[in-house]
Amino acid sequence: MMRRGVIAASNLGRVASRCVLNRSNSASRSLGSRSLGSCTTIVSKSHSSHSDVVIPGTSHEYGSLGDSPSPHSKPVSWQAAHNLDIQQVTQKALIYELTQQQASKIEAVVPWFLENMPESYFRQIPETFRMDHIKAIASLKDTNMDLFMNLKSHMPDGREVYTFIRPGTSPGTLLHMLEDLRDNDGTDFHDHKPLTRLHVFSTKDESMSLNMFVYGTKETTSVNVAVEGLASPILEYAECVQDGQFANDHDGRHPSPSQLFEREHLISYLKKCSLNYINFGISNPRRFLQQREIIHSVSGTEGTSVHIEAEENEPGHYWVDVAVSNTRPRVALENVCRLLYLHNFDVTRSRLDVVRDSEHGNITVLRMLVAPAAGCEVSQTTFDVLRREIKRSKWLDAVTMKLVFDDYLWLGVTRGEIITAMCSLIHPVLAKENALVFSKSNIVECVSKKRFIKHAADIATIFLDRFNPQNPLPDEELERRCKLVVDEIESSVEDTVALEILNKMVHVVKTTLKTNVYLPNRYALSLRLDPTVMVSPHEEERELPYGIIFVHGRRFNGYHVRFRDISRGGMRLVTPRSPEQYALESARQYDECYGLAFAQQLKNKDIPEGGSKAVNLVDVSGLSENSRNAVMRNAVKSFTDSILDLIVSTDETRENIADFFGKPETIFLGPDEQVTPEDIDWVVAHAARRGYETPAAFMSSKPRAGINHKEFGVTSEGVNVYLDVALRRVLGIDPSKDSFTIKLTGGPDGDVAGNEIKILVREYGDNAKIVGLADVSGCAEDPDGLDHEELIRLVDNGLSISQFSEGKLGPSGTLSTCNTEEGTKARNTMHNRVVADAFVPCGGRPNTIDINNFSQFLREDGTPSSKLIVEGANLFITAEARKALFYKAGVVIVKDSSANKGGVITSSYEIIAAMLLSEDEFFEHKEGIVGEVLEKLRQLAKLEANLLLTEFETNGGSLPEVSQIISDCINVTTDALSTALDALSTEDCEALLPLFRAHLPQTMADMAFDSVHEKVPLQYIKNAIGSCLASKLVYKEGTNFILSLPKDQLASIALKYVKKEQEIAQLVEKLSQPDGLTDHDRAKVASLLEAGGARTALKMPE
Repeated sequence: MMRRGVIAASNLGRVASRCVLNRSNSASRSLGSRSLGSCTTIVSKSHSSHSDVVIPGTSHEYGSLGDSPSPHSKPVSWQAAHNLDIQQVTQKALIYELTQQQASKIEAVVPWFLENMPESYFRQIPETFRMDHIKAIASLKDTNMDLFMNLKSHMPDGREVYTFIRPGTSPGTLLHMLEDLRDNDGTDFHDHKPLTRLHVFSTKDESMSLNMFVYGTKETTSVNVAVEGLASPILEYAECVQDGQFANDHDGRHPSPSQLFEREHLISYLKKCSLNYINFGISNPRRFLQQREIIHSVSGTEGTSVHIEAEENEPGHYWVDVAVSNTRPRVALENVCRLLYLHNFDVTRSRLDVVRDSEHGNITVLRMLVAPAAGCEVSQTTFDVLRREIKRSKWLDAVTMKLVFDDYLWLGVTRGEIITAMCSLIHPVLAKENALVFSKSNIVECVSKKRFIKHAADIATIFLDRFNPQNPLPDEELERRCKLVVDEIESSVEDTVALEILNKMVHVVKTTLKTNVYLPNRYALSLRLDPTVMVSPHEEERELPYGIIFVHGRRFNGYHVRFRDISRGGMRLVTPRSPEQYALESARQYDECYGLAFAQQLKNKDIPEGGSKAVNLVDVSGLSENSRNAVMRNAVKSFTDSILDLIVSTDETRENIADFFGKPETIFLGPDEQVTPEDIDWVVAHAARRGYETPAAFMSSKPRAGINHKEFGVTSEGVNVYLDVALRRVLGIDPSKDSFTIKLTGGPDGDVAGNEIKILVREYGDNAKIVGLADVSGCAEDPDGLDHEELIRLVDNGLSISQFSEGKLGPSGTLSTCNTEEGTKARNTMHNRVVADAFVPCGGRPNTIDINNFSQFLREDGTPSSKLIVEGANLFITAEARKALFYKAGVVIVKDSSANKGGVITSSYEIIAAMLLSEDEFFEHKEGIVGEVLEKLRQLAKLEANLLLTEFETNGGSLPEVSQIISDCINVTTDALSTALDALSTEDCEALLPLFRAHLPQTMADMAFDSVHEKVPLQYIKNAIGSCLASKLVYKEGTNFILSLPKDQLASIALKYVKKEQEIAQLVEKLSQPDGLTDHDRAKVASLLEAGGARTALKMPE
């Protein structure tokens, strides 16, 4: 913990007027704390005391830090109280004595300082700082104190400079200083002022280290006018490189000719650099161009580049150059310092710069002169390992770093990363057995114990051998190796908790089908898993997903779950604010992802893609807002890149990934909670860089070439269709004529709730009375209906319900905000308390209403507060609570997988558009395409809504049960057809293409359907034909028709159905023409009417 010390007031000169600060971790180096107004203190430690007392006063060896004076002692002044002459003489004598001592000490310090500080110090550090350093060092030596001091200075432009002076040089000195520059919560000293520059120096006699940390950014000034003259040494050296003057350079110290070094390119680059960085380049153009190469290699990416070479003028020293894109400079510096320390390197000189990377962000550039500690030998292998670990360090989780850097150096980074990834992966499974015993922290702690870490390491070794791309472990050998490890565990581990954890880790190895562990530039560790790995014996049997991808990275863990080979679903970020909440979310992360993906699968019934979902759990606890956002953005990038590792087919992936799955996989993502437009742009661009087959389709809702769900209200358009049909057929309310009441969760500033408000006002006007609305900020309630104009104002301005004007409330209206306990309680209970005809949850956390609290939705007489619920939000009500509400209180619930499918339909059309049209083509016709998409989704919503209520009225059961039956029937038929289409001839498949064309918006089909085979993958076309035919069949004939068919004949009958439907269409066409029917046609019409006429007539309006 930080302690502040006493002021060394005698010799500070100008330094004393600066803010000076100690942040030593060693209590022995601190002498206590004393406030001196607003000035922070200089701290040092004295090893001896003077026998001659210069300043009269207490004679105790430790001054006020020793024993307390006797309570009977009188205060003693250090000067005579009444003799002014004696006072003046004493002052003059003291001043003379101190001046002589200081002058003598400075005379000794200056030559030593000039001789021992490196030349780069005098070149890089301004004179004012050099003078301050000399004075500070002299003051320490004058008082026989250690060279241990922290100085804080302010630059004229507002930047802050922290100078750390320490005795000696040794590995870890710089790392310990960085740790001192943290607050107790682990954040930067001034998080709002990032570390932007570093200078590290050691004296030649190794008696002192002097490091300077610059915090804050300097306002950019243009160097356009002077750059050519200013940087002429760099440009001249580059010209020599381009002319081939170093072509015979066999040691590789000079860079090779490159377009980067062409004069125009280099001048353009220099204009983006700071003057300070250009001055560095002037002093050593060769190193400047070397850094230019590594900076270029990471430009526009999220990567890290490392260059290491020997220093020819200082034997035994090596330059380590590192370029890291889009990282916090202090984090990059600390990571590199930690690795250098662990590999026994001392940093003798260092420099940090931050270079702008256009719209891509910034690149942190580190240059370090290092030397191995005394007695330590280095080899090429040492540098290879160091280079690899530095590149990984940006993405390593803190738990992994502790395990491999602090606890078990022999373990190695890769094995440590595998172990911590497995601990995170198995946590949701084991927690179902006992959430306390198998908490995430307990799992990690258990595996990390000395008794068990060897077993965990052996499991990680098998994992690495299994997926070694040069010689992957065959199935038989995998089984043999796993059995040996299990036998060893069973015989030597008595702890039942450890036994279960380790055995589950072995199961993970067996059920992993491919991994990116051997990719050299991966961002995180990803595993393509057999879904059985996530099955717990302590849960009810449920449908297995098609595939699971798990990603473990820095401050995050992510699952991607999908229920069909080609799938689409959103990616959401979950960011708990506290470690406790993070632990809870970790235990249920997989189930949340599974539930969302399954709901997506049910609602994706009308489109070619199956259902999927990605849930990325990000640890942001203890971070400032800026750091929190940076961590979230990196989590999106790392998670996405790691998924791409497993699904793209490039030379790099084919060479480095052992694939035991053996099939191509197609995944489409979409934005969900906390994913930003900038994230979407990055993901699409990165998919293109990584070689994804259809990068523009990889993520939906692109700002220009997408259909923004919130802007066009696509989810709410579908929700309102279900609400309209249910009001009419369940409650007997014609909303276009009759008044009705409704309550909503989700804010006016949200997607679904905000757009639903607009649609209610648009479609029904004053008939729609919104009597309650709750969001994260509070709730508004009014039995007469909340003012429509005020609600639309909030929607249009993106404001929450807490901004509702109280003057717009009716006589009985109330506004409650969450800045009070009462307001929070009102918000949390609004959806239960307020009575309305219908309740439409449009926002809120999953499982808000569950089996334990569903009774709160009922009034005292047992009747529900709303008889109708239309689920605009996913998983707002659990399956058990839906059943209880229906069977105990008669609440009719339109399930989320039906009600809010408008969003997934829109995203599917966007995926198809990205494959068929260029961005410019789509943008040119966007208005027309969007209008057609909205009409398509309303049609599909109405088809299902009418079938849903027809089967509900005819067959009974609850609406959620009927909804799932409809989804299951369509999905089963789709899967059967997709398989059957593989066996059809090309000609027969072509005959079915009109189904796919009819599914598309007219404008899109007219523009590009002729090139569908060139632009759309064959499997996607087959899925599209299957889903189009399946949904058409179910919506027209009902679920009983599908359920009555033998499963092995389902596809063949469906294909026959298409042919028969075409024949009927031809007959209908002939009927509309005079004398269009032949005798054969008339007989066929008569047979059709006789076979199905009565049944069909029952469905038709009279």
